[in-house]
Amino acid sequence: MAEVGIDIRTEFPKPWIDEIIRAADVVITMGCGDACPVYPGKRYEDWVLDDPAGLVSKRSVRSATRFVAASRS
Repeated sequence: MAEVGIDIRTEFPKPWIDEIIRAADVVITMGCGDACPVYPGKRYEDWVLDDPAGLVSKRSVRSATRFVAASRS
């Protein structure tokens, strides 16, 4: 991500908590289906991405995510 100017060195996965979802305008899910909690009044988008384990590199994951994001705009 540093290649594209995004510093994620101090970032880590964070669980969904009520405050985070309430503050969000859009909730992006990636295949969790009915397992994802639903918060009334929020817009949800489910982005279908290939399993990262099957991709050649982290760049492939970043590119796939960018493609999905661009197609939604």
